[in-house]
Amino acid sequence: MPDRIVSAFDASSTAADVVRGMDLSDRAALVTGGGSGIGIEIVRALAGAGARVIVGDIDEKGAREAAAGILAEHPVARIDNRHLDLGDLASVRAFAAGVLRDYPRLDIMINNAGVMTPPLMRTKQGHELQFGVNFLGHFLLTSLLEPALVASGRARLVSVSSIGHRRSDVDYDDPDFLAQPYDRGIAYSRSKTACALLAVDFDARLRPHGGTANTLNPGGSMTGLMRHLTQEEQRERGFIDAEGRVNPRWRRPDQCAATSVWLATAPELEGIGGRYFEECAESGPWVPEEPHRGVMPYALSAENAARLRALAERMIA
Repeated sequence: MPDRIVSAFDASSTAADVVRGMDLSDRAALVTGGGSGIGIEIVRALAGAGARVIVGDIDEKGAREAAAGILAEHPVARIDNRHLDLGDLASVRAFAAGVLRDYPRLDIMINNAGVMTPPLMRTKQGHELQFGVNFLGHFLLTSLLEPALVASGRARLVSVSSIGHRRSDVDYDDPDFLAQPYDRGIAYSRSKTACALLAVDFDARLRPHGGTANTLNPGGSMTGLMRHLTQEEQRERGFIDAEGRVNPRWRRPDQCAATSVWLATAPELEGIGGRYFEECAESGPWVPEEPHRGVMPYALSAENAARLRALAERMIA
């Protein structure tokens, strides 16, 4: 295995820094959740560098307004907004069919959309919402769009995980909390471990066709992802202090977008896949002394990825 991958970028770098000087006009990209938060900064960077960007977002109106703002900065940007509800497998199938019809080749796919720590809620098909949206909807979408990724011959798949994955492996027997009390924090962690394993799984599938897949921790940022947490809960988790000031460890959305964009575009990552990154560098193992960075071994396990695929295929059948 090659040495640990690093870059010229760091925690202060932005998505725009990563693509500065790049010409992505020959790339077709897809970003889920690209209408707000970190997602819009990913879209801004890719579209600003010339890529044609498909945005899949449940808030189609918000995504259109976000795209209008990007077009004001980059009048020649190409952004294709489409409705996507990852919590409804029928919506995922309809979205994928439309993308395949119009984009036979997909060079970049960034599975960015997500939900964090809601009360117990379920998808249209009855799955626990965080596992359903963060992982299962993306698993189905990626599976359906696999032919377009293969057709690229150089596809980069990016699956957004979180440092939250460190709290739990996937529960392969009860992913929907049908036989155990619901814990929204643990549910989030399990879903983000699953997102990491999605990259491990699809890297093995794309590699024979010139593609790769990687996963990452984008870092913390005050975005709509926090909407299910009260101010008191944010203080308890260390997101803000007693006066409401944001934890200095957290960054702006355009900085948190940098690693996803770097994984999707950096020439030095050609042929590199199945790995976990943060702050535009490959992560080391998680250790208690540095609880806010690093990766747990179960999140990069090929055996776990195969087990998760078998589970996911049953759940989407």
